[in-house]
Amino acid sequence: VDESFTEPDFRLPRRTRAVVVLHHGQIVAERYAPGIKVDTPLLGWSMTKSVMNALTGILVRDGKLTLNTTTRMPTWNESDDPRNRIAVHHLLHMASGLEFSSKTGGPFDDTVFMLFGANDGAAFAATKPLTAAPGSVWSYSSAPTMLLSKVIRDTVGENAYLEFPRHALFEPLGMKSAVMELDASGTFAGAAFMYATARDWARFGQLYLHDGMWEGKRILPAGWVQFSTTPSPASPAGEYGAHFWLKLPNAYNDGDESRMPPDTFHAIGHEGQFITIIPSRDLVIVRLGLTRAPHAWNHEAFVNAVLHALENPDPRYAGGLENVFFALTHTNG
Repeated sequence: VDESFTEPDFRLPRRTRAVVVLHHGQIVAERYAPGIKVDTPLLGWSMTKSVMNALTGILVRDGKLTLNTTTRMPTWNESDDPRNRIAVHHLLHMASGLEFSSKTGGPFDDTVFMLFGANDGAAFAATKPLTAAPGSVWSYSSAPTMLLSKVIRDTVGENAYLEFPRHALFEPLGMKSAVMELDASGTFAGAAFMYATARDWARFGQLYLHDGMWEGKRILPAGWVQFSTTPSPASPAGEYGAHFWLKLPNAYNDGDESRMPPDTFHAIGHEGQFITIIPSRDLVIVRLGLTRAPHAWNHEAFVNAVLHALENPDPRYAGGLENVFFALTHTNG
């Protein structure tokens, strides 16, 4: 953890902001960069997509949505519009078939314009034509999540929508810091704009570590985590599930993930935001940063270093959790 806050190459700054490691449900390591505190809400960027997975799952649990519910946008009123065949599971699997550029190369790029220029992100995404049959091609972008957010809004209804994330998810998990922003149309910008403290992001990871259960209560429907961590049928290398990553993008690893436990999965956001969940190790690792350069942060190496540390504990911490907190307090942690 200490090493993760160093800057070994000034050309590729890491800018780690926060790290929290939960093992067996307890914080065993925690550290923050100068200016960042335990109660500082930090932007999750596309980790917010995984939160949208949870909100969808809650509606499935309550029988208000199914994975086969079709995505009917106001501009798709024509019965023969092929986009009306896009279902919830296509959106979760990033296989909508819509033409959408996920590259962020300029102010008029699809993603940048949808998130920062369009008043209604879902309406902008809905203008895109199909370039492939729904479910046939995997293409990671923010468009499916914005459409999913509109589906959730229509399903929940206007009277309950603004309070839905808090009442259904954040309050049961004790995520008091969590805030999800709206776009100008009043739809949650679920593709990118949620803030929470590092500890609250860890709470979210713990929900998935425990198969959707929290303090004996089922928050996500039975089988939802398994669905979320099963590779999208269209993903070329099985790298993506349902709004969760099953393998790390190339910009964040050294090309060899074989050392990671096979049940590892991640919520990942722009600039190096990570919630890594490893059920077989009863482990959640949160790393938040401002890492703008590709390959500046090697998350695969960091996770394996954490695993090694847990398997080979430092004798200074032999007293258990109390000594860990003492060490953190006395090392600017």
